Amino acid sequence: MPDWVSTRALGRAVLLTGLFLVAGALLGRADLVVLAAPFALGTAYALRRRPEHPPEIAIGVDDTNLVEGAGLVGGISVGNRDDVGYDLVLVRTVVSSWLRIDEVLFAPGGAGADGAVPAGGDGRRDATDRPYGFTVPAGTIADLELRGATLRWGRHAIGPAAVRAIACDGLLASQTVLTDARAVPVYPVTEPFDADEAMPRAAGLVGGHRSRRPGEGGELAGVRIFGPGDRLRRIDWRVSLRARQLHVAAMLSDRDAEVVLLLDVLAEAGRSGGIRGSASVLDTCVRAAAAIAEHYLHRGDRVSLLEYGPSARRLRPATGRRQYLTLLEWLLDVRVEQSPHEPYDQVFGPQLLSSNALVVVLTPLVDARSAAMLARLARSGRFVVAVDTLPPSAVPPKRGQWTEIAHRLWRLDREMTIGQLREHGVPVVTWAGAGSLDLVLRDVARLASAPRPALR
Repeated sequence: MPDWVSTRALGRAVLLTGLFLVAGALLGRADLVVLAAPFALGTAYALRRRPEHPPEIAIGVDDTNLVEGAGLVGGISVGNRDDVGYDLVLVRTVVSSWLRIDEVLFAPGGAGADGAVPAGGDGRRDATDRPYGFTVPAGTIADLELRGATLRWGRHAIGPAAVRAIACDGLLASQTVLTDARAVPVYPVTEPFDADEAMPRAAGLVGGHRSRRPGEGGELAGVRIFGPGDRLRRIDWRVSLRARQLHVAAMLSDRDAEVVLLLDVLAEAGRSGGIRGSASVLDTCVRAAAAIAEHYLHRGDRVSLLEYGPSARRLRPATGRRQYLTLLEWLLDVRVEQSPHEPYDQVFGPQLLSSNALVVVLTPLVDARSAAMLARLARSGRFVVAVDTLPPSAVPPKRGQWTEIAHRLWRLDREMTIGQLREHGVPVVTWAGAGSLDLVLRDVARLASAPRPALR
């Protein structure tokens, strides 16, 4: 198809010119020929220079490191490579519902360009739910700036966008040009989180946790008699002078630990209202995972992520800022995947988790398979902490007179399941931001340090 096609205005001009000329020739009236002259001359003058290239359109975003609730500045650029200016350009785009556009500004591409005005619609609708019209002079680029805010984490899109140009005094119109959508990654807000309790078992070589093993650390473990291999700078001269024998200060080694964040993606409950609204199970799960990971990565620990679902996505354990950025990108792709089958042991099982790792399971405890998974991890000897992510406002829609009673019974059954998990040694705590896991981690650390009966 040609890039430019004739409009109805051109058809009317040609039709009127032809009718006047034919009528003047048949009736022998010169006045009809004179009336046809302005239409013919105006059409010829407007078509003296015709555009050769269709308009170009592109979508851009100023900042790609956005978080929930942050300001969004995007733009739609329309370019004109021809020597003929566009009399009118109509632009319309699709924007994700989690990207709120409050204001649309126009940056003219050259001197004398008109400002962008909505082509129909009222101010009560979304700012992008209408076409915008403006002019683009020859050889220039005009920008339509979109200002708003991000409402929820995830990979959202601006676009696809469509543009259509009118040239030659409205006699020619371009074909509609579409551009692909531009993905806008929005990272979850890191909720305040702090855990001051020690890890149950530190397995690394260096780190910020106090270990129960002697080594080169900063925590005093006691004073003992000097032995082969001890450093001279560790000699405690006060004790040595009193005992008349060399004594050294024994230290506890500082070691790092591995934290495994296990996200249950088998079920979703509640309604997501964005950063300023209610939170669903997936919202709480992702934001809590980001907060816990940031806390432990800041302390120098190794953090890995794992999904409990059909796909069983996994992020290898690592530490540092690079791991934190990779973790945030990994969280953007978390989706609820319902499946009637339980994940296979080859894809997800206790053998994939380190025996010294602290496993933090973020689960709503809606599916019975989640409780069975927690019980298996506890029986395998892993240090497991379950974080309840079910929001209190998650209630089913009322479909009859028995809906409320059925929901109460389901709540009682869920509380019974939580009690059984605690009997199996799996602490269950509700996520409440800072200090949510302090008491639970303290109990787990005491359990890990408790003496175990020897096997004969």
